[in-house]
This record gives sequence, C-alpha cells and structure tokens, in this order.
Amino acid sequence: MQVVFREFNPFDLWVWLEFSMVPSEMEKQYVEEVFNSWFFLGKLGGFNAENLQVQDTGLDISYMDYDSDAADNTMVSLMHNMGEFEYEGGWARCWLDLGTSDAIALDILINSLNQLNNEYVRIERLYIGGENEDWPVEGSESRAAFSYNEN
Repeated sequence: MQVVFREFNPFDLWVWLEFSMVPSEMEKQYVEEVFNSWFFLGKLGGFNAENLQVQDTGLDISYMDYDSDAADNTMVSLMHNMGEFEYEGGWARCWLDLGTSDAIALDILINSLNQLNNEYVRIERLYIGGENEDWPVEGSESRAAFSYNEN
C-alpha cells in the first residue's frame, strides 16, 4: 500500500483509499470498522503524544510507575468529527476533523490500514489530504453534516 500525503488541514481533512478493484460489502465493512475504531479512540483523547509514558519507558515496563497526575496535566488531544464513508467505483473517501489530536494518530491509522491491506482488503494507495479532480468534495453530504451555517 502506497501512502501519499497531499495538502493537509487537520480540521478539514479528506482521506482517500484507492482499491485494486471495487470493494465488496464485506471489504467496505472492514475498512469502515478500522476508521470507526480509530476515530472513537481519537474522540476519547487516545492520540495524545504528550503522554506516552509507557512508550517512553522502553522495553522493560515491569513495575513501572505511571504518573496519573502528569497524564491529567497534558493538553487535551481530541478528534472532533468524522463523516460517513463514500464510495465511487474503486475509490472510498471519508472527511475528518482531527481536532487537537496529535500526528501519532495518522501513524496508527496507516499501520492499521497497512495490516488490513496485507490480510483482508487490497488497498493500492492511501491519500491523506487533498482532493481528487474527478471526484469533487464540493456538495458532499459527509462534510456538510458538520458545516456551520453562518447565516
């Protein structure tokens, strides 16, 4: 699976998947479950790189002292919104507002999709950000559900 980064706005982000062939309903379900699980963890603040105490400790975490006060004193790192998945032929896309979640969230999504690609659903390319010229995002119901009307 090739990973391509395009223009990136964490508060208005499109993630695109290009499949080898048109995905079956079961394959769509697998992909959406990965994104839903990932987003739920992000909504709960799971992607807070300021509090990686276990990771920063290294391999020997036996009897590690976890500092709950330090965890409570980090800046909140929450994802805000995720739109519905949309499909067109061998493509899928999803709109996200990553809020204040840290970039580690993207690494975790990429790692998860890479494993999904290796075992269940053939994903040729993952595009993070940007827009496909032949499938404009203007008028998408996915993002529109979260847009604020200023009138």
